[in-house]
Amino acid sequence: MIKSSGNVFADLGFEQAEAENLLVRSKLMAAIKAYIESEGITQEEAAERFHVAQPRISEIYQGKIDLFSVDKLINMLARVGQHVEITIHKAA
Repeated sequence: MIKSSGNVFADLGFEQAEAENLLVRSKLMAAIKAYIESEGITQEEAAERFHVAQPRISEIYQGKIDLFSVDKLINMLARVGQHVEITIHKAA
């Protein structure tokens, strides 16, 4: 059995800094999807709330992480009243 580092991207061989960035973006994208699902809204309605075009919401659902910056994802969440909190600690 292989022990996980706790970051799937690091486990896949990404350089540490990139792995951390990918992990943060994936969590933000998951939060956006969770918001949409908890609100029971369509992608079109979500696009209006997040102030983006509907294809951007589709790209989040498709996991196109490379198309989104941390800033963009945080801004989207803030537009719907979501608070993003960051915790920083020394890497293991």
